[in-house]
Amino acid sequence: MHCSTFLCIIAFCVALNTTVFGEGKEEEKKTGWNVGFLPAISFDSDVGFQYGGIVNLFDYGDGTRYPSYRHSLYIEMSRYTKGSGTYRLYYDSGILWNKIRIRTDLSYLPDRAYDFYGFNGYESVFNKNWEDTSSPDYKTRMFYKYDRSFFRFKTDLLGATGVGKLQWLGGLSLLNFDIHSVDINRLNKGKSGKDLLPQVFEQPGIYELYQQWGIINPEEATGGFLPVLKAGLVLDTRDIQSNAMSGQWSEVSLESVEKILGSKSSFGRINLLHCHYFTIIPQDLSFAVRVDYQKTLWGTVPFYYQNQIMTSVMAGTVSEGLGGGKNLRGILRNRIVGEGIAFSNAEFRWKFLRKKIFNQNFYFGLNAFVDGGRVTDRTPIEKYVKDLSVLNNSEFFKSDAEKMHYSAGSGLRAVMNQNFVLAVDYGMAFDKQDGTSGLYIGLNYLF
Repeated sequence: MHCSTFLCIIAFCVALNTTVFGEGKEEEKKTGWNVGFLPAISFDSDVGFQYGGIVNLFDYGDGTRYPSYRHSLYIEMSRYTKGSGTYRLYYDSGILWNKIRIRTDLSYLPDRAYDFYGFNGYESVFNKNWEDTSSPDYKTRMFYKYDRSFFRFKTDLLGATGVGKLQWLGGLSLLNFDIHSVDINRLNKGKSGKDLLPQVFEQPGIYELYQQWGIINPEEATGGFLPVLKAGLVLDTRDIQSNAMSGQWSEVSLESVEKILGSKSSFGRINLLHCHYFTIIPQDLSFAVRVDYQKTLWGTVPFYYQNQIMTSVMAGTVSEGLGGGKNLRGILRNRIVGEGIAFSNAEFRWKFLRKKIFNQNFYFGLNAFVDGGRVTDRTPIEKYVKDLSVLNNSEFFKSDAEKMHYSAGSGLRAVMNQNFVLAVDYGMAFDKQDGTSGLYIGLNYLF
């Protein structure tokens, strides 16, 4: 359970009172350094109490670039008492080199109960009762989980091509995934009686069963190192990057992972992204739509990387799914995984109040959205399974069942100086196979 209302109130107050003022006298343009802060406070009965916070610093210089910034530095450190956490440093600047933008990310993300629901969307059956302690069919709350520690160093460079606003994109990511069965002894600390989780050897989850059946092969089961090279083109005509009222943002990017650089397998993928922004009422109401398509072109993508969504802009700590707070809000995180995926988001964004508070420019907004996505290219699990009769088990598999997954909801935004965006979204899934709903508290618009 997340302390959502209390958290929002604290966040606004702290963000207001930690502002570092510039020297400029203009009411509208900001100068110098500006700071926003968001505490991270929540509780989960299995992974424990979360504590920590987020700091986002913006350098507006002499204000001539406002609302664009010279530098942005994002720091997040939070930890759950039973070992999950987020340790992240993200830097964005367009002035380090002439006409070249750099975005670099260094993160360590241990997750003691990482979501995994199988492959190919609805072809993998989700049984809520198996993780519901009040159900007579209960197995374990960790049935759809495994333990993942994820290290990421990612740098993307964007530069002008000389053709209008078309930019070239190049990037390098060094990723390491360390994966194991859930550490039941760790999660059982402080519990007793019915709250105790059964050991994995007593009640295996889907991660363990997929290994037994051969769907997850031994070479991939514990993770691995992936050096990812990226190249592409970007067209960006947005008026304001944080929440555009007009313009578009389109990308085509290719990524390649090769054994010669140290990975266990070689593969390549392509991503096609298009976002469009339409003004309905100048300055106040807009309509934004995103369409994204991703496909494996060659080789074998490890199971632990198939849910990673390619992007040159990290709107949140992770870019993965489908399902969850950064793509299909209200749908279970990682519910939809396959060799190819497509998804879309459409939302109305209304800025209903603008106010000067402590000499800072604030606006408050509401948004209403519909999200949808599906697997377009299946992960061929029948190619790997040891015994094809396993796929006839209707408790786990339902052939040819994949179709569009939909969710809808609304959200609240509080934005300081155009760039520090406190975001609260609540989404509801249309199909019970995708879960019920989700509440998300963080930073930034979705796209």
